[in-house]
Amino acid sequence: MAQVPVSLPASAASADHPVENQRFALSVLTSLFFMWGFLTCLNDILIPHFKAMFSLSYAKAMLVQTVFFAAFFVVSIPAGRLVSRVGYHKGIVIGLVVAALGCFGFYPAASARSYEMFLTALFVLAAGITVLQVSANPFVAVLGSAATASSRLSMAQAFNSLATTLAPEFGKIFILAVASKSAVELLAMSSADADAHRFAEARSVQLPYVGLAITLVVLAVAMALVKLPKLQGHQEQPGVQSGSLMAHKHLIWGAVGIFAYVGAEVSIGSFLINYFKEPTIAGLSESNGAGFVKYYWGGLMVGRFIGTFTLRLWKPSRVLAFHVAAVVALLAVTMSTSGSVAMWSVLAIGLFNSIMFPTIFTLALEGLGPLTSKGSGLLCMAIVGGAVVPLLQGLLADRVGVHPSFVVPLACYAYLIWFALRGSRRTVVSSQNV
Repeated sequence: MAQVPVSLPASAASADHPVENQRFALSVLTSLFFMWGFLTCLNDILIPHFKAMFSLSYAKAMLVQTVFFAAFFVVSIPAGRLVSRVGYHKGIVIGLVVAALGCFGFYPAASARSYEMFLTALFVLAAGITVLQVSANPFVAVLGSAATASSRLSMAQAFNSLATTLAPEFGKIFILAVASKSAVELLAMSSADADAHRFAEARSVQLPYVGLAITLVVLAVAMALVKLPKLQGHQEQPGVQSGSLMAHKHLIWGAVGIFAYVGAEVSIGSFLINYFKEPTIAGLSESNGAGFVKYYWGGLMVGRFIGTFTLRLWKPSRVLAFHVAAVVALLAVTMSTSGSVAMWSVLAIGLFNSIMFPTIFTLALEGLGPLTSKGSGLLCMAIVGGAVVPLLQGLLADRVGVHPSFVVPLACYAYLIWFALRGSRRTVVSSQNV
């Protein structure tokens, strides 16, 4: 089936909002992509930190991602309705405020040294990011030509990846500054010394997250004051059935694709530090391992800047298929080797992950017309893959080890090959058949 232009909310361009305004708005919105990327990537630092602090299994440590990304599943549909009611601009401000409340929640959680309180704070933080995602992703997509929506969203996502490249270094310096101790080492310490060490581990997250909360509040105030173009009414293309999201099969397959991609990307990133601790891989400490995580997310950043151009030169579905095939090959290499080859092959996956989310997102939204905000909510709801896939890999890692557990994200990428080649083709079924 021939591809059609992305049918998103009508472009914000008008006599009142010229191209210069669009560029200013896009530059403002990229700060949001940066901020939520930074906050999300810090989970990769929190997982080994909490694992050591609370003596957790891999599966329990992965509850960080389970709770965080479960918020996308729970909040996305209400967020879509909220944005439809108050608009994209106010939705962004609300999302920033809620995210700030979640960051402030880290302070009492650290004082109480409660894993459950940390998980609650993470859920609130993720709820705010969910509202931001539902508001900002389609906003960026319509700030210009529909034909270049994938390219434009990829560019905005590149700044998201810049944040994920910097976040591991931030976490290494401020959160992992207190060297973790094993359960055996803690038992060898006096009760007072062990308690002091655990308190120091918990306290190491307080100031960083309070600082992030203040930054979010400042950003919310700035976003409330800045003038962004108003999106014109949604335009439905002739012949498009728009009564039900289920009528758009490519949207449904795209939602599964977002589930698989986010789950795989998050799962791999979550395991990197512990993977590098394996004697057969690199034998690195948590702090030293965190220093290499930036290459995974840095590759994502570089790949997204490159994708800004490649997505203009070739069909997005073909670019997606190439990138997925490369990741499958790299996963096969890291699972079948050891040492530096296994280490660098898994890090290289970030480069090819780069264009997947924005490309899947925009392919899935093609032709939705007035259903775009609801479709965006469904796609953001599918980000719950980041809650499920890491937990599955954690359960498998507890049984067979970290190295072979990468078969879980491998299965996710196998689906994405099918989506890129077949499932992304725009198909609409009669509402009578839904």
